[in-house]
Amino acid sequence: MNLLFWGLVTGIFFGFLLQKGQVLRYDKQLGALRLSDFTIVKFMLSTVIVAMVGIYFLHDLGLVALKPKTTALGANIIGGLIFGAGWGLLGYCPATAVGALGEGRWDSLFGIIGMLFGAAIYAEVYPALKTNVLAWGNFGKITLPGVLGINHWIVIVVLIIAFCSLFYWFEKKGV
Repeated sequence: MNLLFWGLVTGIFFGFLLQKGQVLRYDKQLGALRLSDFTIVKFMLSTVIVAMVGIYFLHDLGLVALKPKTTALGANIIGGLIFGAGWGLLGYCPATAVGALGEGRWDSLFGIIGMLFGAAIYAEVYPALKTNVLAWGNFGKITLPGVLGINHWIVIVVLIIAFCSLFYWFEKKGV
């Protein structure tokens, strides 16, 4: 089977999990933005745990190669500000906008169109940004285990413990 097919299958599965995890709901989005409901944070941290374990396990088996992107502070800060502003204005991030459209919430279509428009603008200005904004604070291709100089499984176990502690704290606080 080709990769596009598997991308479609995993995308549908991820959308199903977004819907079942209730992260497509507006009140959950608003609660995350107001730091009063951490359902989305718990979903994202769970996703990070599964991805870390899965990717590094497949890497250790020699089935995938790690190809980290360059860490550039300028790109991350400006991209994060744009992402946050869009999420705050629309009430959806890219994945939840598509999931909300799948649930029949047509308001998300405006955000999806805006994201496509923004991606087209970015593609047009990329050559100018490549040597300027995208190069600010360039640290190269780094990973947390590489920076710390320790085995990746130690980092993964520590992060799993930290994330599970956060889950416990969120549940204890009722958020």
